[in-house]
Amino acid sequence: MRIGELARAVGVTTRAVRHYHQSGLLPEPVRLGNGYRDYGLRHAVVLARIRRLTELGLGLAEVRDVLADEAGKDLVEVLTELDEDLARQEAAIRERRARLRALLETEGGLTAEGPVSPELAALFRDTAHLSGSPMAARDREMLALIETATPPEERERLMGLLGGVVDVPGGVERVRELYERLDALADAEPDDPRVEETARAMAASVPDGMVPEGVDVEGGADGFLRAFYADFPPAQAEVIRRMVRIISEEGS
Repeated sequence: MRIGELARAVGVTTRAVRHYHQSGLLPEPVRLGNGYRDYGLRHAVVLARIRRLTELGLGLAEVRDVLADEAGKDLVEVLTELDEDLARQEAAIRERRARLRALLETEGGLTAEGPVSPELAALFRDTAHLSGSPMAARDREMLALIETATPPEERERLMGLLGGVVDVPGGVERVRELYERLDALADAEPDDPRVEETARAMAASVPDGMVPEGVDVEGGADGFLRAFYADFPPAQAEVIRRMVRIISEEGS
């Protein structure tokens, strides 16, 4: 048989046949005097088995193990490993679909910063009326970033702390007042007297455990904190810097 006849007989492409030759899965046949490959029935048998194995989802290295006469993995072993891998993929897909359903069924729909966790989405809904504040918009972006970069157990703790800020009586009003103070400092200088006042008001509103112990207040050795400060106008950055310093000093 010529390569085209072999490919048609087994239901693959000639390109696949050549690829299996290059991968060492399909033995090279003898060549005729004119240089053409001359395939026999055994090539068709092996090629058909390769097709069946790859259709099951086996990679070429696994197919090679199955086809090996010696020292290769037993077919049962290979298929068992494949089944276990598919089971893990199935579980991961189910988990992702559950998360998607939770997001799609969230009361009020997805937020502009979404997708975020249901807990953070609830916090955003509770403070949705503050969306006109530029600082509130920055805060929401930062909270979405922190949630994404934080391990699950720490994320749950932080969301609990943040939820406690707005859930207490007068909590949302205090948050609104802080955003208004910060917005008013957008064009101010770092030595503006309102900077210290706003920093102390923020420090008084931040729940215990929100600022990590031993944090580098100035951000000199912390690239993320330097970038964080740099993203704010000077006076607002100074407020946050002083707020972190106040909390650090009171906690030491």
